[in-house]
Amino acid sequence: MADGYLKFVWRGLLVWLALGMSLSISITAPRATENLAVDRILVDKSDHRLDLITDGQVIRSYRISLGSHPFGDKIRQGDKKTPEGRYVIDGRNPDSRYYRALHISYPNAADRADARRRGVDPGGMIMIHGLPDSATGDGDGYVGMDWTDGCIALTNEEIDQLWEAVKDGTPIEIVP
Repeated sequence: MADGYLKFVWRGLLVWLALGMSLSISITAPRATENLAVDRILVDKSDHRLDLITDGQVIRSYRISLGSHPFGDKIRQGDKKTPEGRYVIDGRNPDSRYYRALHISYPNAADRADARRRGVDPGGMIMIHGLPDSATGDGDGYVGMDWTDGCIALTNEEIDQLWEAVKDGTPIEIVP
């Protein structure tokens, strides 16, 4: 009897994990975002994960979509890569062509120097944003895929949470 119950529990867990990996849903249980003080944001590109961190502890994690060429650092405008490095959230756009957008301070001085050395334009306008305004329903066709031009994308519900929790000036680190 115990073996049958354990198999049932393991199967349920595997199904839950499989669904969680294929859908862009919050990894940690959502909590109210009001009065949430986020010290920094960590984006792990290889895990497709964005973590909100307070006092050195991850308080919330999200599955993310990246640029359509997600591996490697952004080198130039149009390469469809998400940059890697240390930046800050330096503005927000409630009227973006995507549902809400938090601006990342890319390119920084090192990115500009690297682009100058290569003789290319580093690009810019890297954001954390929701789904395109043209998306219908729950955004099926975007969720779980890398589709941006180099930005970091969440569901509209998730960007609402970030919009409330993350203040301008919050550091963000994007790692490979």
